[in-house]
Amino acid sequence: MKKLVPVLLALVMILSMVACAAPAAPAPAAPAPAAPAPAAPAPAAPAADPPVTLVYAEVNPLDSIVGQTGTFFKDKVFELSGGTVTIDIQASGVLGSENDVLDAMLGGSTTIDMSRISAFALTSYGAQKSMLLSLPFTFANRTHFWNFANSDLAPEFLNEPQTIGLPVRGIFYGEEGFRHFFTASPVAEIGDIAGMKLRVSNDPIMTGLVEGLDASATVIAFGELYSALQTGVVDGAEQPIANYYANKFHEVAPYLILDAHTLGAVQVIITDNGWNKLTANQQNAITEASKLAQEYNAQISEDAENEVLETLKAEGAIVVETEMAPWVEACQQVITDNTATQAELYQQLLDLA
Repeated sequence: MKKLVPVLLALVMILSMVACAAPAAPAPAAPAPAAPAPAAPAPAAPAADPPVTLVYAEVNPLDSIVGQTGTFFKDKVFELSGGTVTIDIQASGVLGSENDVLDAMLGGSTTIDMSRISAFALTSYGAQKSMLLSLPFTFANRTHFWNFANSDLAPEFLNEPQTIGLPVRGIFYGEEGFRHFFTASPVAEIGDIAGMKLRVSNDPIMTGLVEGLDASATVIAFGELYSALQTGVVDGAEQPIANYYANKFHEVAPYLILDAHTLGAVQVIITDNGWNKLTANQQNAITEASKLAQEYNAQISEDAENEVLETLKAEGAIVVETEMAPWVEACQQVITDNTATQAELYQQLLDLA
């Protein structure tokens, strides 16, 4: 037993040492990180607006007031559309007279999308409101016209084609100065106009005005007017001063009578087909460019006209000052006849003076 006790003690010590040297049990493993949630798909980038070219008809040269306005409009449309809308201005009447262009646009032709027209041009197609803008002596001065063009009344006139079922819409107004008669032979007063053959477009208002002067209204296409004056087919015509000069009419009809019978109100129109070629972004670009072009036209028109008048005098045109009262009196019948059914609306125009 004495020998056995030391052996047992030694065995206990050995087992204790082994237990102390045994490795500790491993700690539980940390949970694995959760897998990331799948990313949401990125929104699709908006499709780029497709390039569009709109053909724009202008009967006058690009250096005229309306030509400059058209060029400004073209540049702004290109800029505001991000270069996706190009306005192709076909100037100097290469696409035909104003009436030819309107006939094509209203007849459904897709070769002309836009045109700058005289405000009275739609009269022959049933636009009665537009007719009021062309009545003689409606606008007392430029300020009167711009009061109208910037008023709540203007959109009612611009939208008239749509309301009467024509496939065009007006987008902005402009003006090219007051219209005056000019003749190949001397004129000193209103009575000298009597008996003359005066060119008119196919417009009942201008025809009535000429008849009120005891002259003969003769319809001639604008593109044929120079030769008609040169050959004596007509004795005279009427145009804004800037167009009179730009088309060189002073070379064959040098007598310019400053009667200021009508302000040369104009508007730019676009066909429904042309409008529907555009995306919403592009239509907005057209609308914004229209506002800027209208402002631009108002800025340049009077100064450009005054400059042209001085140039005309320097180049030999005979500028005839005239007393206005006889002209106003001679036009009273055509004014009365054409305001009878729209007297209230016409008065609203007059009240904007």
